[in-house]
Amino acid sequence: MSSFRVALVQLAADQNVAANVDRAAALIRQAGEKDPRLVALPEMFLYRGPVSGFRESATDLPGPLTEPFSELARSLGAWILLGSLAERSADPLRPYNTSVLLAPSGQIANRYRKRHLFDVAIDGGPSDRESSRITPGDASVVAVLEDAAEKADLRLGMSICFDLRFPELYRELALDGAVVMAVPANFTEATGRDHWEVLLRARAIENGAFVIAPAQCGAGAGVPTHGRSMIVDPWGIVVAQASDGPGIVVADLDLERVAAVRRQLPTQPTR
Repeated sequence: MSSFRVALVQLAADQNVAANVDRAAALIRQAGEKDPRLVALPEMFLYRGPVSGFRESATDLPGPLTEPFSELARSLGAWILLGSLAERSADPLRPYNTSVLLAPSGQIANRYRKRHLFDVAIDGGPSDRESSRITPGDASVVAVLEDAAEKADLRLGMSICFDLRFPELYRELALDGAVVMAVPANFTEATGRDHWEVLLRARAIENGAFVIAPAQCGAGAGVPTHGRSMIVDPWGIVVAQASDGPGIVVADLDLERVAAVRRQLPTQPTR
């Protein structure tokens, strides 16, 4: 498996869950015309809005809100990364913020619950305590994307948005064999304009891995977001980037480049 085609979906989700499902599905179908092996959606792709609505959008996994995307995975014969959605937890006031990987069979292959929560107070910018409405996860996840035709597999490190600021997580993922890191995000404009690209490129360079980052755009939750969904190669080069509005961006990942970069710059963690 020397080449792996990825499509990132950039959304401007709002408070209307049904409409968000329809928008995401339409863009996945559009991406499917490019024959990708993986289509990735951003964080909070099902709902952006007041906390009460976020709690109400919480679903079981699998559940009625994931089934339309399972059908798409089956029809396209592709992996689909549901960037993140609200997953019910033991605390009805604090669901998980969960990224879900669907296999081409439509089955849930892996799930990752966001570990690092957005508790910030930016001068002149957003102030938020995500921990007041979300239960954090406690485990890192590397998913194995099997490819029977290629008789090989790809190891995908899973993360979500604010996790990007914690490099130790990505070292864990690299140590567990990840060659591609997924960072579905809802990055604010206030921080994104200065930090988004820098951090994505840093995580790629540090780990000699591809980084794929589908993002939200617009102001669906009342807070402007940065957009600029991005694919970065193991040398830190931006190989694809979305424009400002909703749409898709597609790139072929040359997986042999991971081994080449890691050979030249042997900075990878070892057990």
